[in-house]
Amino acid sequence: MNGGRAGLLGPDETLARRRPGLLARAHLDLPLLAGLTAVAGLGLVVLYSAAGERMEVVARQLVRLGIGFGVMVAAAQVPPAALRRWAPWLYGLGVVLLAAVMTVGETGKGAQRWLDLGLVRFQPSELMKLALPLVVAWHLADAHLPPDARRVLAAAAAIAVPVTLIALQPDLGTALVVGAAGFFALFLAGLRWRWLAGLGLAAAAGAPALWHFMHDYQRARVLTFLDPERDPLGAGYHIIQSKIAIGSGGLFGKGWLHGTQAHLEFLPERATDFIFAVLGEEFGLTGTVTLLALYLFLVLRGLHIAARAQDTFARLTAGAVSLTFLVYAFVNTGMVTGLLPVVGLPLPLVSYGGTSLVTMMAGFGILMSVHTHRKLLSPS
Repeated sequence: MNGGRAGLLGPDETLARRRPGLLARAHLDLPLLAGLTAVAGLGLVVLYSAAGERMEVVARQLVRLGIGFGVMVAAAQVPPAALRRWAPWLYGLGVVLLAAVMTVGETGKGAQRWLDLGLVRFQPSELMKLALPLVVAWHLADAHLPPDARRVLAAAAAIAVPVTLIALQPDLGTALVVGAAGFFALFLAGLRWRWLAGLGLAAAAGAPALWHFMHDYQRARVLTFLDPERDPLGAGYHIIQSKIAIGSGGLFGKGWLHGTQAHLEFLPERATDFIFAVLGEEFGLTGTVTLLALYLFLVLRGLHIAARAQDTFARLTAGAVSLTFLVYAFVNTGMVTGLLPVVGLPLPLVSYGGTSLVTMMAGFGILMSVHTHRKLLSPS
């Protein structure tokens, strides 16, 4: 009798009667959670070696990871509809804070990037990594897609303002990530190829002007990328030692805690920006491919969530967040292997540090929110 009654129910009513599991009630996505945990675990193993087997460094990173996962869980509870309402306000707040950095921000290592709020020091550019794709998705949510010229130009202006303010700090690495986050939301809306060609030509035409405004150390990074051997004991030292470390790892590596480039301190910034080289030296090609496969899994899962989103805003936001994570991984591994200039971006969930980690985890929380707040839940 019960089976007959269930057979009479429509698919939506049957799904609605299913009791959600613990993760569903907490608005968490198991595949994403498992992937993030795997990357974070591998990162702690590599960090222990990169930090000279100092357990206190690993303990501090564990605290940061705990905060990051907590922020992710909190972000997952916020429905996409609420994020859509908040998007323009978050963007406006971010622009105001970036402008404040230019006038009253703290300067460190030649860059003015921080606001001192008393109890904490805050980097407003981190807020824009999420606020910008949210506001572009909000701007295009009710538009006919692909967007017309008016909406494309408005979105481009919204992207250009924070990117310019961040680049002037100067922080070209973060400006790249923020700009990519906004661009991906616009691209996923169906940006026409002629617009893409126009943006490419504009970027090429603006390159000489950009070179003129770059600082000396930024120009040195570009020249070092083109020819690391021009200054092997100076600007080229990082990338030369990094390539030696990765190349010496071979197929299976020298073994955990047995990396000579790191432990003999030939490799600078080995616990932060260049930790991928430690992974390559100690775990070889097998280890690096494993990490890259985990990154790819997270990106594909995010794009899967974006494809199943119920509205344009959620779809563009989820897609932009997923592809921005890909930019992090691509740029860091590219600069460590000498395929891209050094721009100071951390390796996601592996490099020692906390600021970008928290922002990244908040982005994954938004992905989980998009997936679990759908009105009609169905098996994934």
